[in-house]
Amino acid sequence: MPTVMRIGSLRVLVYPHDHRPAHVHGIGQGHEAIFELNAPDGPVTSRGNYGFNQRDLARIMRALDEHLPELIDAWEGIHGNAEGI
Repeated sequence: MPTVMRIGSLRVLVYPHDHRPAHVHGIGQGHEAIFELNAPDGPVTSRGNYGFNQRDLARIMRALDEHLPELIDAWEGIHGNAEGI
């Protein structure tokens, strides 16, 4: 599980054998959430949340939006084109 970014104690991962659409997993503080990148222009949206409160989830999505090009590059480095199917 390559960690492609850290946001404080949160690890942002792209799983090597994962599926489309382009997305990342955020893991930290005993919680996990899945965020769709909505390539190429975003915004990042939450697809699944397992334990983060809404305030933290919104903060994480804002941080991911700020790094969207890097996250898309990370996805494409592992899976190829982030757009389409």
